[in-house]
Amino acid sequence: MNGLHGIIFAYEKAPGLRELTEARMPGSVPFGGRYRVVDFMLSNMAGAGITDVGVVLHGNYQSLLEHIGSGKTWDMARKNGGLKLLPPFADARKFGVEEFRGKMEALSGVRSYLHEIRQKYVVLSDSDLIINLPLQKVLDAHIESGADITCVCTESGQFVENATYFTVNEAGRITETRCAPHKASGCRSLEIYLLSRDLLISLVDECAAQDKYSFRSDVLCAMGDKLDLRAFLWDGFAAQLRTVQEYYERSMQLLDPAIRSELLCAERPILAKEDDEAASYIAPDSRCVGSLIADGCQIEGSVEGSILFPGVKVGKGSTVKNCILFKNTVVEEGVTLGCVIADKDVRIRRGGTLIGHESYPLAVSKGSIV
Repeated sequence: MNGLHGIIFAYEKAPGLRELTEARMPGSVPFGGRYRVVDFMLSNMAGAGITDVGVVLHGNYQSLLEHIGSGKTWDMARKNGGLKLLPPFADARKFGVEEFRGKMEALSGVRSYLHEIRQKYVVLSDSDLIINLPLQKVLDAHIESGADITCVCTESGQFVENATYFTVNEAGRITETRCAPHKASGCRSLEIYLLSRDLLISLVDECAAQDKYSFRSDVLCAMGDKLDLRAFLWDGFAAQLRTVQEYYERSMQLLDPAIRSELLCAERPILAKEDDEAASYIAPDSRCVGSLIADGCQIEGSVEGSILFPGVKVGKGSTVKNCILFKNTVVEEGVTLGCVIADKDVRIRRGGTLIGHESYPLAVSKGSIV
């Protein structure tokens, strides 16, 4: 136990991921051939020695429950502490609303859990962030600076809709916070925040007393002049998946060995639920170039620049190029696929053709027969 406790917010967001979140929330979307998105933050926490993590659930979270289970994969299945699943809005009599309005309202719903936290510091994170972050360094920087809240952010100039942006001075102090601006300006928040347990509880109580519910609007913006906010700048790979196109682009970046070795480095391994699949079969007369192929696949056609999850089958005479095929997708004989994202258990029938574009990939819903 290193004095740090983790809280991950897993909730439904804007429908930018379309077909990929019809049957799941963003945190349980498959990524990289064998992972779910939430695996990355859970692994970041496990790698920093965090043993106690609360996962705040809201929305269509059955898929996420089945995936993380007891937390055994991340060594969080424990009698005392460990992984806890927190549905703060389960009591409709208390909240009377079904939508997720903000982190502070959700934390107010699990206030008794906050008082049971044994560690001095708490790290808050969303579940839809793909990053390999050394959280121990963030904690060390937080303690050294004496900040009230340390915000992990990136200097990337790429504009992200509905994101939080900070103005940071030379000393690393945040002087201004902007929520959902119309253009990129300053450093963009990765929605990872570190603060003390006592401060978190006091902020939750203050927001609850005034019917305030948003962490970034009602805490970072409204209380920025009273709190010492500091930035921890991250210059490595980080992906916040908000749209199908962004999911596609970020997934395809894993085909670059440099990015793959950074995100999946041996020093801070990303742990995933075991699949127990047999080795993949690639037929002698097939073609497989520049792709990530998981275990349990059967390839008899041509696969180029693609990512295949376990159990994918590609029939004879079929061509799969620049595609992402989720678990147990079946591509029958004589099929042509280009820039397609096929969800789990999709079947592409013999002789079919599906062509998308790199700027607008074609997504096929889970269990579809095309």
